[in-house]
Amino acid sequence: MTDKRVTLDPFYPVMPDFPWVARVVANGARLVQLRMKTQAGEQRRAEARQARDLCASVGATLVLNDHWELALAERIDFVHLGQGDLDDADLPALRRAGIRLGISTHDAAELDRAVAFAPDYIALGPIYPTTLKVMPWAPQGLARIGEWKARLGSIPLVAIGGIDLSRAGPVLAAGADSVAAVTDLVTAAQPDLRTAEWLAATRPRA
Repeated sequence: MTDKRVTLDPFYPVMPDFPWVARVVANGARLVQLRMKTQAGEQRRAEARQARDLCASVGATLVLNDHWELALAERIDFVHLGQGDLDDADLPALRRAGIRLGISTHDAAELDRAVAFAPDYIALGPIYPTTLKVMPWAPQGLARIGEWKARLGSIPLVAIGGIDLSRAGPVLAAGADSVAAVTDLVTAAQPDLRTAEWLAATRPRA
């Protein structure tokens, strides 16, 4: 982790492929995660490179989910790891390369473990029930966001899981620094409009 704390954009779309990354970035997103679950081999590498170059060209921050070795090879300077990923990832190599780190957490034990790695942000979830994947954890709720943010202090806190546009404001008000949007974007009838609505909802009011 760098000495200077990362400042996260409050809107954090988590996208399944490069075309989705390109879409939300074109519509103004400046923090985006590429979470590739079906791509493999050269397709995975190609999409990571495309996302890296696009985000660099517009000053957006790209976070690569899971694939820390690819991040090292392709000079992608932010990775997001789950608890299981921490068992195998070469964290010293990531630090030597200056790659920033976000870590998923779901309960107090995982929070303790994550903090010990001095990450650049911690993600808490699921905040609400989610249909994205089967979760063994109960929804965290808004109160947990405030509790964890009080403990984390200057470490940014990302809220994820079941958060639609109507919930973005309350989640930020509860103490989250950034709100991850997944299903609410990729299932929207008009994704470009939805992205614009998310940006408006997560920006400070004049």
